[in-house]
Amino acid sequence: MTVNNENELDPALFTATITSLTHSFGDSTRRKVYLYLRENPGATAGELAAHCDVHANVVRHHLERLTEGGYVTFDNVRKTTVGRPAKGYRIVDETAITEVFLRRDALLVALLEMALERLGPDASELMAHDVGVEYGRSLTESVGASDSVRSVKTAMTSIAGLLTAHGFDARAEEDEFTSSVVSDNCPFGTAAQHHPVLCAVDRGLIAGMLEGLGAERTTVTLTSKALGDDACRVTA
Repeated sequence: MTVNNENELDPALFTATITSLTHSFGDSTRRKVYLYLRENPGATAGELAAHCDVHANVVRHHLERLTEGGYVTFDNVRKTTVGRPAKGYRIVDETAITEVFLRRDALLVALLEMALERLGPDASELMAHDVGVEYGRSLTESVGASDSVRSVKTAMTSIAGLLTAHGFDARAEEDEFTSSVVSDNCPFGTAAQHHPVLCAVDRGLIAGMLEGLGAERTTVTLTSKALGDDACRVTA
């Protein structure tokens, strides 16, 4: 870990740590995909989509993440119909993957917790928020801002869909005056319980996505289970 002095931490290292944790097995659909493949090697994206009750594109996103991480591989499966062979997915050496995953996550959590302690609460929260904003903007690059300003309601609905497609377990809720995105799965696990400043990532994430989508308002508020609230909710 690169530390400039007692209270300064290399921002790039902090960002990399948060990003790595976010892309781990915290997502419930991704776990469901992996566990199904464990019992059903050779399953196709279509079969996994039916099992998880999600769109095939969502499953393909999760499969890409799992493949990139070395958890899953695939073989081409011959089809009886005309067209390219389908991909049959299977997990990679379950025992080795589990051991590597546990060691890696333990190291990342230890690194993250030490980083937060050295930065202090104010600097940690600011950096976590900024990481969320930048990541949120990047998630909307494929959609882009529309020529006209989007309503907050429309933008928040799009955000919930984008987050779900990118591996987060999110849904949109609204009442007469506000729109919210609720997350049912914290990517930071117990680390957020010990360091609630990590919740600022969610606040920054939604603000960044609102900005990227060209919403009429980008100011948001946050409630979090780690802070003692009943749900992890970002409201605009």
